[in-house]
Amino acid sequence: MIKRLLEDQIFNRLISNKVVLLFGARRVGKTVLMRQIIERFEGKTLLLNGEDYDSLSILEPQSIANYKRLLDGIDLLAIDEAQNIPQIGYKLKLIVDEIPGIKVLASGSSSFDLQNKAGEPLVGRSSQFHLLPFSQVELSPQENKLDTKQNLEDRLIYGSYPEVIYIKDYNQKKDYLRDIVNAYLLKDILSIDGLKNSKKMSELLRLIAFQMGNEVSYDELGKQLGLSRNTVEKYLDLLSKVFVIYRLGAYAGNLRKEISKAGKWFFYDVGIRNAIIGNYNPLSQRNDIGQLWENYLISERQKQNVYSLNKKSFYFWRTYDGQEIDLIEEYAGEIQAFEFKWGEKIPKAPGAFSNNYPNSNYLVVNKNNYLEFIE
Repeated sequence: MIKRLLEDQIFNRLISNKVVLLFGARRVGKTVLMRQIIERFEGKTLLLNGEDYDSLSILEPQSIANYKRLLDGIDLLAIDEAQNIPQIGYKLKLIVDEIPGIKVLASGSSSFDLQNKAGEPLVGRSSQFHLLPFSQVELSPQENKLDTKQNLEDRLIYGSYPEVIYIKDYNQKKDYLRDIVNAYLLKDILSIDGLKNSKKMSELLRLIAFQMGNEVSYDELGKQLGLSRNTVEKYLDLLSKVFVIYRLGAYAGNLRKEISKAGKWFFYDVGIRNAIIGNYNPLSQRNDIGQLWENYLISERQKQNVYSLNKKSFYFWRTYDGQEIDLIEEYAGEIQAFEFKWGEKIPKAPGAFSNNYPNSNYLVVNKNNYLEFIE
């Protein structure tokens, strides 16, 4: 069993009369992680599921007396798929306020859904964590360096969702990824905020998938989809909140000719991106290897950032005359710049960047040094 980086962090945050909220897309391993934590826990535990009728029914009477009967002798209450439970935030608040010593762990597949229901009532009573598909740091203890490099093509084509990693048959990998996209991701998105137009959402995802790593115009996307700019922005925001995609803004410091308002969109998992466009061709037959490589490396750094709780800020950098850098990381007043190359070329840092940010670090990441970059 591959140990998740969040396991120890979550376990150590299980505090009496506090709630730990675990967010993440469907199928990234939240249930497995919860069970691993429960196995480590030495006290008495109760695991409920928000999709189970019995779990819903025993939590329905929102009273102190009911919860004291239910949780008598229980040290840890764990609730999977908690966003399905009506008034979950207020119920958890009542539990941690009135049951002395109780610890609570709750997971939800749609972060904004669970936050909207649990966030406000649990202010000051909760900690939040986000689980993503496997990172290379999590996979490395299970494989040697040769295995990792041999698995690189698979990671760029099929991604790093837990079950995809374990599936050996390539046709089954494809079927599984299609199921995630069609049965889970879009279902989550369309189940909230009254969205009914699954076709438009699917079309938007395809457009973003084909433009992955390129600057995106909301007005242009709107024209192609027959949607307003505001609707496009709203849909993209929803897609980011269910951990399908994320945005990189443009870095702008003190240089007048720097682009400052543009944005690029990337996928948390390149396997999901390839499933959306239906392209599982080997790397030797693809014309988007540069895009896949850039997305993969940035997403691995995103995972590091989320799991380490460093709170780095990520950007791309470009000037109006075409000088550009793939990734800028800003943290504690320091700037690191990274350029990603699938081939062997080692370009120098753009002159405009070096001149205006002389104290920054610059590194070209390729197949020879990428493991040091993502581990």
